Amino acid sequence: MPLYDYKCADHGLFHELVPVSASGECCPCPHCGVLSARVILVAPALLDMAPEKRQAMARNEHAAHEPRHGNHATEKDRGCCHHARDKPKVFYTAEGHKMFPTARPWMISH
Repeated sequence: MPLYDYKCADHGLFHELVPVSASGECCPCPHCGVLSARVILVAPALLDMAPEKRQAMARNEHAAHEPRHGNHATEKDRGCCHHARDKPKVFYTAEGHKMFPTARPWMISH
């Protein structure tokens, strides 16, 4: 038999083991005996959620205040060949043409 949650107007929440066939019926409060309606305390979507998604949501909620930086290599780990490329510096001639001294000579500028 599953454990269901019920709410008494006077005494608040209580839990009862009830057969599935009687799950929609009211249950008497153990303190005063008044019939109390069943309440659902956990959203059904959370119960059906895949465990991986639940763990991912918990991880995101836990790290909301600070981002995680674990999978990125540091600059010294990358070596000398993988530096971020700087944009080529643009120079203008006296006639107003662009000149890129750091660019390859066969590149055409627009």
